[in-house]
Amino acid sequence: MPTPIESPSAAPGPEKSGRTAVVVSLAAAAMVVSMMQTLLVPILGVIQSALHTSASAVSWANTATLLSAAVFTPLLSRLGDQHGRKRVLVAVTAVLLAGSLLAALTHSLPWLITGRVMQGSATAIFPLALGVLRREISHERLPGAMALVSGMLGIGSGLALVLTGLLTQGADADYRRVFWLSVGLAVVTLIAVTVWVPADRDGAGGRTDVLGALTFSAFLVLLLLPVSKGQEWGWSSGVTIGCFIAAAVLAAAWWVTESRVREPMIDLPTFVLRPVLNTNVAGLLVGFVMFAQFLALSFLAQIPESLAGYGFGASTLRASVVYLLPGTAFSLFGAPLGGALVKRHGPRLVLGVSGVLGVLGSSWLAAAHDTTASVIAASIVSGTAISFAYAAMPALIVTGVPPEKTGIANGINSISRSAGSAIGSAVIATLMAAKTLHGLPPGVPSLPAESQFTLAFLLGAAAWLLVVLIAVAGLPAGSGTVATVPRSAPEGRSPDRRVGAEG
Repeated sequence: MPTPIESPSAAPGPEKSGRTAVVVSLAAAAMVVSMMQTLLVPILGVIQSALHTSASAVSWANTATLLSAAVFTPLLSRLGDQHGRKRVLVAVTAVLLAGSLLAALTHSLPWLITGRVMQGSATAIFPLALGVLRREISHERLPGAMALVSGMLGIGSGLALVLTGLLTQGADADYRRVFWLSVGLAVVTLIAVTVWVPADRDGAGGRTDVLGALTFSAFLVLLLLPVSKGQEWGWSSGVTIGCFIAAAVLAAAWWVTESRVREPMIDLPTFVLRPVLNTNVAGLLVGFVMFAQFLALSFLAQIPESLAGYGFGASTLRASVVYLLPGTAFSLFGAPLGGALVKRHGPRLVLGVSGVLGVLGSSWLAAAHDTTASVIAASIVSGTAISFAYAAMPALIVTGVPPEKTGIANGINSISRSAGSAIGSAVIATLMAAKTLHGLPPGVPSLPAESQFTLAFLLGAAAWLLVVLIAVAGLPAGSGTVATVPRSAPEGRSPDRRVGAEG
């Protein structure tokens, strides 16, 4: 039978207006988190010039954020489940603010990377936010609230690219403006979660599985590091292969550790159930498509047609505003619509619809990316697909695990999306370098053949098709069905803690 969801009426909670403030503040926090992941993508070259360093060295400003998220998200999510989500949420937001300040003030690449590591830890805000929603929001409003907060991830990723372009336009662009923006956003987020997120009434308690956390974090780092740097190191190099082998060894060690610990960080029997495992696979696929499409469209828009025979010759700013912003803007409308559909028809159907829309949008881009109107229309369809998928996945996860594991469960789903983004970035970089144009004028950097963009969009369509298959065959009928906890049951102590669908 379904996993019960705590009823806010079990203990005195905020009034309707107060709960609206909770949802809005957590949605804003989720948007800020996703912005941190794409904020530097358009300006790595600007940072390289300003700090007089190499492209290889400056790329660590992005890689460090990814690895930091992989290490800290599961640990902080579990700590929030055990010891109170608000206190961990406030602490993580404070670290985000400190990291943003450090990055804005420093003129040193190592300190900049340190600041980015601190910003990456803020990825834990999203699963913590979903845990708060599950505790504070009524059963009737929960799907819409989760969809709005989750939908902010796609919106923030695209919005960051646009704002970065606006802040760094012109010949004398200063990349530190971008970090001052993140300082302001972190301040607003910290105030919002401190003032409007209610204090925890109870926590699940228990010991922290330190060994499990260390082995899982090391496994993720050794897996994601070669995925991110494989193009630079060489996919067949000893370092890349060695990292993958070490990741496999540590994955086995982590599995053995978690199966023997009395209070594991990740409850293996729960996380191998079909609804949870397949939702995480879907998260990886959606993360892959989203980031790959952002990068591919950005590259495509900036390639001069006079040299390559295709492309739009747009500046970084125009590429962001004209070709990326429309899809992001429609995600803003798609998030609440997806929440309403989840409430009415269930998350399994909404995930399937997102996959169908995604196949349509990616196939459209593969077939017709030669006009601005076509690219914008296809990206709008894809943006809607992403917002629907983000609306469905938290509902599938939340109803597949006991209440006291909400944070860590959504933390793993966040990591799956981040891993997908890393894979998407690596695949695009590899595709763009695999086949280039010949006969370009001297001094012009190599440009990818147009067929590489077609292939990238077709890979996106294939990933979305797998999402459809997961929704149809990988999730049992009734996935996402929820029930409320009787009023006498406190958080984490529901009378029935079985998962919401059969495995």
